[in-house]
Order: sequence, then structure tokens, then C-alpha cells
Amino acid sequence: MFTETYTVKKIANIIGSDPFLVNENEIINELLIDSRRVTLSEGVLFFAIKGERHNGHNYIQELYNKGIRNYVLSDFIDHTLYPEANFIIAKDVLMALQTLAAFHRSQFQIPVIGITGSNGKTIVKEWLYQILKAHKNVVRSPKSYNSQVGVPLSVWQIKPENELALFEAGISKPGEMEFLEKIIRPTIGVFTNIGEAHAENFYDLPEKISEKLKLFQYAQQLIYCRDYLTIEQELTKKQWYEIKSFTWSKRMRADLQIGRVHKDNFETEIQGVFKNEFHTIKIPFIDEASIENAINCWCVLLALDYDHDTIKQRMAELTPVAMRLELKEGINNCAIINDSYNSDLSSLSIALDFLNQQKQHDKKTLIISDILQSGKQEEDLYKEVSEMIARKGIGKIIGVGEAISRQSNAFGCQKMFFKNTDELLKSFDTNSFKDETILLKGARLFGFEKLSKLLQQKAHETVLEINLDALVNNLNYYKSKINKYPGVKLMAMVKAFSYGSGSFEIASVLQFHRVDYLAVAYADEGVELRRAGISLPIMVMNPDEQSFDTMLQFSLEPEIYSLRVLNLLELALKRNSETLTKPVQIHIKLDTGMHRLGLENQDLNELVVRVKNNKLIKVQSVFSHLVGSDSPQHDDFTRHQLALFIEMSDFVSANFSYDIHKHVLNSAGISRFPEAMFDMVRLGIGLYGIGHNDREQSQLKNVSTLKTIISQIKNIPQGETIGYNRIGLAKKEMQIATIPVGYADGLNRKLSNGNGKMLVKGKIAPIIGNICMDMCMIDITDIDAKEGDEVLIFGEQLPITEIAKNCETIPYEILCNVSRR
Repeated sequence: MFTETYTVKKIANIIGSDPFLVNENEIINELLIDSRRVTLSEGVLFFAIKGERHNGHNYIQELYNKGIRNYVLSDFIDHTLYPEANFIIAKDVLMALQTLAAFHRSQFQIPVIGITGSNGKTIVKEWLYQILKAHKNVVRSPKSYNSQVGVPLSVWQIKPENELALFEAGISKPGEMEFLEKIIRPTIGVFTNIGEAHAENFYDLPEKISEKLKLFQYAQQLIYCRDYLTIEQELTKKQWYEIKSFTWSKRMRADLQIGRVHKDNFETEIQGVFKNEFHTIKIPFIDEASIENAINCWCVLLALDYDHDTIKQRMAELTPVAMRLELKEGINNCAIINDSYNSDLSSLSIALDFLNQQKQHDKKTLIISDILQSGKQEEDLYKEVSEMIARKGIGKIIGVGEAISRQSNAFGCQKMFFKNTDELLKSFDTNSFKDETILLKGARLFGFEKLSKLLQQKAHETVLEINLDALVNNLNYYKSKINKYPGVKLMAMVKAFSYGSGSFEIASVLQFHRVDYLAVAYADEGVELRRAGISLPIMVMNPDEQSFDTMLQFSLEPEIYSLRVLNLLELALKRNSETLTKPVQIHIKLDTGMHRLGLENQDLNELVVRVKNNKLIKVQSVFSHLVGSDSPQHDDFTRHQLALFIEMSDFVSANFSYDIHKHVLNSAGISRFPEAMFDMVRLGIGLYGIGHNDREQSQLKNVSTLKTIISQIKNIPQGETIGYNRIGLAKKEMQIATIPVGYADGLNRKLSNGNGKMLVKGKIAPIIGNICMDMCMIDITDIDAKEGDEVLIFGEQLPITEIAKNCETIPYEILCNVSRR
């Protein structure tokens, strides 16, 4: 086991260079290749890599000023300009980085799983991590670090405490995998699949497969699917005879023989035979890519001799890996999915699956550019595209590019074709798009950004951005806590317009990521979600007298917090009895100490009798609300509430023959009182990135960013006043910026006159004077800004918790007050 430290001198010896060292014993802990990502300076070694777009040597002065003192260079440098720096001179800086990483890997004897393939590498790696981390101390590639630079940075992460490693490797041209193999040296290999990605640099598919297989030339075992016949055929060649294989197949004999694959609403059951025994797993996904990725993970677990019960449990608990697709509100009640990152067939299939998962509109349109560098004949390529979009239910295609235009006859749906994006823009008619979901799928060079702007809802200059990847990260954080308690369901709060974040967009993501329930404040919010295609069960927390007929019509589930509300429901049931096909599900709210809404002990007998005698009512859940689950000083009262809840909910449940869910925990409660998970938890503000303490906050990501622009800049003489009531006084000559945000947009007037601040060019700009209805003024005297520049109101760099503190309120209020306009 490796226990030594790396000094600058030792690294120079490993690389084999001629160094210039002023402190040869300085210990190196972190390797750096991007000058923009400096988080600390001590113990950092910068590799000045020369790439196609950047030359690391150009940033030495900048890094030296930031405190970096250790460098690997290939160009001559006047070291007298940097008297405190250590320099290691190498012929090739990238090769030096890879050599160091390969040496580091050689110091460890742990199992290393290397993953390559055309698609699915990152998903398989992340899912294996999700599965294995409970049993092993696992190190893995961060994000999709699978390149000539990413792999060595990943491998450098191996520490003595690690018991297993997961690294992915990607190549784009011949000769690259030999270098990555020396760095990763996998003991187990996973070849996910083979496809068209980066095919342009290879003579043919067999050459591409052969190059990828070089990763596994010294592996003890290789996992792959025999149904990819080109992989199977390549492995029959002599140079691969020594590789022991572990195979799976749907069509031929294999170590894991896949049988029936059954998709239900939100999950897939996969049957297989292993060592002549029948086994099944369930995964919470239904798309083909996820099924394939899950089977690859299943094979790894079998190869590692995991027992079948553990495999079954862990596969069922898989959570999605965040996607990069952008979902935006479009013109004429359209939804826009922007996926202009790449243009290969596999990513098109994934994007089409994502489009179908949104379920906001029945009408679906694909705007697609030429697919570049696929390695296929043009006619065959677009025939395959046509077949794919037909399978995915796409009603209209707009093709952009000369190649796809030449193959227009391949498409049988409603269609239009343009030679380039400018030609499309000239004939663009916004009225031709209405009530549909539009997927933009184009290679970067086609400039679909212009098209995206036209299709998006015309925005206010003030914009609330929602990071769905961050939302998924936060969801998975809480899921990791809930998953320790099998069977516990998750209700997500999307009331109050998802705390200002946009209801149906958030709800759609939550539905895709497998939450069990949604909760809204009022029936009209639930109706909006239903009309947007949300099919999850929805609890309405504040049903009013006029809304019960609507709730029955849209299958919304009312909260019953009093006998009066029960009366209203019973009257609505009588009015609608002829049209009801099944009982309405209700959620009984108990008052255990909040003293806001809820039934008390003396109400329960009558409630139970009336509900039992009404065949049109079914109790879905019994719940209560904790007063101070985030405050340790209230823990005794919280435990009193929990005890009372158990007593009251048990009484209700005992009177019914069917199971009734119990739930009481909110976001803070999930973390602080896991013993009270019961059958379900309610995730609210934590989902949106607000933790109950600093430790939890560090695990969550910022979801909401409110930003605007500078409308006008003025120079104010000393002694003049700014804004209403003249409370903003210029104590010296100053420069102010007017921004189009006021209290009608949700900007609290308590932030007026220096109490609040914003960020311009990364610098603090205090609010000066009173906040007006539609605008306010900020002090930019010491900031080099111009009209039209961006202004951050809150976000990653200016946390909403800080805004709330200045307003003497809580983050909930700040988020909920953001005006929908």
C-alpha cells in the first residue's frame, strides 16, 4: 500500500526532467491544469499544457500572483522573475502528467474498474458508485473526466484508504487508449457499447473497437454485451485471447442471459439467468439506454460475487444522473428543450426520450441540424434518424443543413428543410408553433442559439434562472438519506409556484426523477400541473369551498384539516357521484402543536365514523407539521409532537382495513429525526438548496438565480438625494445605476438604502434610496460598469440566506415573493 508523500523533487525524478528547485522538499497534494480553478495555493503543482485553444504557459504570472509556487513546463522561462517558484522542465507536459499518474496508480493493488464505450460510460460509472459505496471505499472519475487530461487527474485521486476505483476512458482518435491504459491499468473492464461517437477519426468500426479494447489488454476480466456483434468478432482475434470475458445477451448464450424485459409506468423489471438460476431486478427507469446501463452494472456486481438479494435491493435504489438538457418556457404555450451540445445518434435518442418524459404537450416537434462525423453513409444515417423519430412519436421535423435536406424524402412525418440556420430564421413564423414541445438538436456550428431565443418566451430583463441539475443534486442528497429506510416514500412540495421557481417545469423534473407525491397549496396550482401533463398524485393543502368540484375533476387529493372541510367534500361527492369512478383519496391533517390547521383528538371519532361510512372516500395518509424541527432548542417539543402524532395516527389507522401512509418530517426533519421517517417524508425548501445548518448547506447546490441588467447610469453630485422621500443622500460625488426591479417584483423594501446589496462585475453594489415599485438604484461608484451589464440580485455568489437575513425574514419568503412577471 502506498504511504509516501510526493515532494517536488520526487515528482521531478518520476517525470525524468531537469528541474530548477528552490524548495525541493515541498509536498504536492493537488494537480492543476486550469488556471481558472484555483481553490488553494499550497501544495499545488500546475501543469502548463499546450492545447488547441490554450497554452498553460501564458498563465504563469497570474498563477504566481495567486500563490502557486510549483510548475511543470516545456518552454524556457526566466525563473528569476519568480524567485519563490519550483520549475520542472519536461519535453511534453501532458506526457509528464500522464507519467506521474501512471506511477501513482502502480503504487496501489486495489481492484480498478475501467469503463469505455461509445455511450453510457458516465452513467455506468455513477451507478456503480451509487451501488458500491455502501460496501467499499470507492474513488471514481469526477463528472465525465475520461480524456487524456481527465483520466490522470482522476487516477491521482486514489488514496491509501480506497478499496476500489472506477475510472472511465474515452478516445477520439487512434493511439490515445495506449496512454490511458498505462494510467488506469484496470483489473476489471466494462465495454458499454459501440456506436458512432467520434467515428470520423477511425478507418472503420473494427479499428475503433480494437483501439478501445487496448484499455483491457492486461485486465483480469472484461464485461460486455455479445449482442454488439462487432465487439464479439473483434474479441475472437488472437491478441485478445488472454482476456477472460463476462458476457450478457438478449439473443445468445452468455454468462447472464437476459430474458423478459417488462416496462411499467415508471420502472422496468429485467429477468435473467445466471449459473442456471433465474433472477430478476427492478430499476426505476424505462428508457432503453438506462436498461442497457443497468444490465452492465448488474454484470459487474455478479463478477464481484455480490449476492442476489443485495443486487436486487441496490438496483432498485438507483437514482438518475443529472442531464445537461435545458428546458425553457416557450412562445405560445410551448416548451423548449435545448440540446445543442452534440449531434450523434445516441444523444439524439436520449434527448428524444427526455422530450417524451416531459409529457407537457401531445404535439412534439424536432428541429435538427446535420449530424456530423457519424461515419455512416448519408442515406443510411438519415433513414435511421427517420426511423428513430417515428418510434419516438415525433409529429413534425424541421431539418437544417445541406445533408439532411438532401435526404428529405426519408422522412414521412410533417416536415420542412432549410440549407442553413439563417435561411430558417428568414422564414421563421412564431405563429406556426403553439401548444407543443420543441426539441432543438443541433451541432454547435449551426448556431441554434438564435433559434432558441426566438422560441423562448419573451423575457423581462429581470430573470429568475432555475438550475435543474442543482435541483436533482439536492433531491438525490435527501434521497440518499431516505434510501436507508426501505419503503419510505417522498412527497415534494411545489406549492407557491415551487417557492417561486416555476411549477410545471420543476414538477416535470420531479416526476422524471421518481418522487412519489407532489403537494400544492391550492387547487388551481394542481390543475395547472395536470394540464401540463403531470400525472403524479397531488395533495392540495388548502382546499376551499369553491375548489372541490375541480379537485374531483382533476384527481387532486384534498387535505382534510377540519370537520367543516369534510362537510364540503361530502357535499361535492354528492354532486358528482354519478361521474366518479373511484373513491377520492384524502389526507388527514392532525394538529400536534402547530395550532394552525389540523384536527384535534376530540374530532377523530366523528371523522373516522363518517369516512368509514362513505364508500367514496379513502384515507391515503395521516400527517402533521413539526413546529421547530430545524432548531435544537425545540427538540423536546418536537419529540412531544412525534409521540402525540403516533398516538393520534395509530387511532385513525386502527379503524381502517387498508394501509394508510403516515408522514410528519419536513426537509430539516429528514436530516435531524430519521427515526420518524414513518411511511413518507415531505421535502420542501431543502430541494431548492436551503439547508438547515452549514454542514447540510455545503452538500446542497444553489437552484435559483435572480438577475437583471443596468437600465441607466447617472453621476450624482455630492449633497444630492436619490429616490423617494430623499433618504438616499450622496455624501460624496457618486455614480448610481438604476435597475428594473422593485417591490412589485418581490424585492423587499427592507433592503432599501444600504441594507441590501447586489453584485455587479463580481463586486458589491449597495442599494441606495428607497426601493420603488418597479425599480431601484444601486451604488456603482467604484465599479467599472456600463448600461446593459448584468446585475445579480441573489444566486451562488450572493446566497439567498444573506438576503433573508438582511430582511429579517427566512429564505422561503424571499423565494415566494419573486413575482411571476
